[in-house]
Amino acid sequence: MMQVGRNLQRVVKSFPWIAVRGLCSKIPDKPTWIEIDADKLPNETHIDAETVRRLERQALVKFSDTAGVERLSRAVRFADQLLLVDTTGVEPMSTVLEHRSLYLRDDVVKEGYCAKEVMQNAEEVCEEYFVAPPGNIPLKGYESDQSKTPK
Repeated sequence: MMQVGRNLQRVVKSFPWIAVRGLCSKIPDKPTWIEIDADKLPNETHIDAETVRRLERQALVKFSDTAGVERLSRAVRFADQLLLVDTTGVEPMSTVLEHRSLYLRDDVVKEGYCAKEVMQNAEEVCEEYFVAPPGNIPLKGYESDQSKTPK
C-alpha cells in the first residue's frame, strides 16, 4: 500500500496536469448530465440544395443523397445544444492543461539542404515548388449526380 502511494505521488509530481479523482477539486464525484429540453433549442436548421452543394465543394465530401443530408441535419441539431450552455463569467481557455503553462520550443534545424530528396515525393513540380490541385475541386461525378440532390 505504501508503494502505491509513493507511485501516485510520483505520477502527480511528474505529470501535474493529470486529473486524478480526489486530487482535483474540479472533477465531480459522479457524472453530471443534464437532459437537454428540446423545446429550448432553436428551430431546426433547414439545409437546402444550395447549402449542400456549397458544403460538398468546400469539404469535398458528398452529402447529396438523402442519408447524407439527414446525417448533416443531425450533426447541426446536435451542435445547436451548445447555444444553451451558459458561459457567463467563464474565461476562455488557452489550454486544457490547467496546471501546466504552454511553452514554445526553439526552432532548431536538424537537417537541411535536402530539397531534391523532398521534391521526389511530389507528383508534379514547377520551379522547385510542389504543384497542388486547385482548392475546392468538384467531386468526380458531381455533375451527373446533381439531379439527385434533395430539394
